[in-house]
Amino acid sequence: MAADSPFVVDADWLQQRLGQPGLSVVDASWYLPAHKRDARGEYDAAHIPGAVFLDQDAVSDPESELPHTLPSPRHFSRFVGTLGISADDTIVVYDGPGFFSAPRAWWMFRIMGVYQVYVLDGGFDNWKAEGRPVTAEPTKIAPCIFHAQFDESRVVSLAEMRRIVENRESQIADARGPGRFAGTEPEPRAGIRSGHMPGASNIPVTALSRDGKLLPVPELRELFENAGIDLARPVVTSCGSGVTAAALTLALETLGHGDSRLYDGSWTEWGGLTDTPVETGNGEPAKP
Repeated sequence: MAADSPFVVDADWLQQRLGQPGLSVVDASWYLPAHKRDARGEYDAAHIPGAVFLDQDAVSDPESELPHTLPSPRHFSRFVGTLGISADDTIVVYDGPGFFSAPRAWWMFRIMGVYQVYVLDGGFDNWKAEGRPVTAEPTKIAPCIFHAQFDESRVVSLAEMRRIVENRESQIADARGPGRFAGTEPEPRAGIRSGHMPGASNIPVTALSRDGKLLPVPELRELFENAGIDLARPVVTSCGSGVTAAALTLALETLGHGDSRLYDGSWTEWGGLTDTPVETGNGEPAKP
């Protein structure tokens, strides 16, 4: 395992266990259009032997108008069951760069009742660069039944988020890039205002890792504290659509912070409304 986080495993740990019964390896890669990467195409071309592909779009709530909305326990169970993943498995999830979309899958499995789930430190890009085994052979899947035990207390709704912003009862950590947070760069989705929720702190997901590997605990702690996050108080994590917010959740739990929740609608929901308060980088209300 990786030295600093109980939720991360290194490449040596995983390679030594490939093919063992009860181990599920999951490619949870997902990218923004700006990345110009095709997650499914890359998986089909090369993946860790035995890995299945978890489509972040397809696993989302099919009835939601928002992207990447957390699915119901029933939908999630049916979806991952068709991938041959059991709630009793040891699950290792990965993405290309290391800490971008994989933590979202980690978080979903966690709130669905699986605790032996880990993120691969360094991701698939480092795995390939180190000459570790890859394959283009389709993974043989034996569908199974996945029993979810959903913990809805870890998810923040829009109504709760309105109250939190108004009363400041929890801190808000936003994983988007500095330009999007400050409102100096446009949102990638049409019709979404730029800026951030009043009182939010910006901790870009890209700051959590170095060369695709999670920062050591002292550096993670300094990162959050420098952003104005008091680790003794509750935190709500957010991002563009709920994907990279989970990386902040993983980092917080690595630091021993046990009182964090994730705003699943994130900025796509908040910034897409006309009656939610929005601030720009200088703290002034954003123009409608």
